[in-house]
Amino acid sequence: MATHHIREYHPEDYETVRDLFATGMSEYVPTLCVHMLKQPWVILILACTFCLLLTSSRSLLLPILAVTLLLAVGRQILGYIWSMYIDHCLQEDLLDIQATYATSKGACFWVAEADDRVVAIVGARPSEEHQGELMLKRMSVRKDYRGHGIAKALCRTVLSFARDRGYQSVVLNTLMVQHEARAMYEGVGFQVYRHYILPTIYGHLANCTISKYRYDIPSVD
Repeated sequence: MATHHIREYHPEDYETVRDLFATGMSEYVPTLCVHMLKQPWVILILACTFCLLLTSSRSLLLPILAVTLLLAVGRQILGYIWSMYIDHCLQEDLLDIQATYATSKGACFWVAEADDRVVAIVGARPSEEHQGELMLKRMSVRKDYRGHGIAKALCRTVLSFARDRGYQSVVLNTLMVQHEARAMYEGVGFQVYRHYILPTIYGHLANCTISKYRYDIPSVD
């Protein structure tokens, strides 16, 4: 297990935190592409294109090239849409981390250090949906430091913070492509309590499923 130290966010961590989050989220593009290729309407478009060109051209090369081109264009479009989502996140709570977390009542942001550098991050702030809920956000661990228990340690830091502040539960959202993260959260003790499709056109087209997790803080009574 990598030796690490968890501490609260400092203003000088700003660029490192934003870069770590953006880099971690960018890694999901290949998994998103595979997810999209499994959608029935995508399979139908590719199959129809291949069959129509094969029938009309009587050549195998043309339909193969056409499908390859469609896949390449789709990959670029998906990457662009995902980068827009990352930019959107960077313009929300990560735009002014100090104001959103460090100086906000009932909120906090932590970083994990290993080998004299920040290798993981996580934030927590009050849920906008229910009182007594703390929202875990922006969990990210550098790729070369995963599998060493750092993410779980950050989770337990958030849970300890919630317990000390009198929160009743900690909640979080995950996307359908975050398989490792979901397994980690479940290993800590979080339980799924709701699934829903992102209520946008893209969300329905991509079957973008969001899973909501909750960890109930045991009562001290």
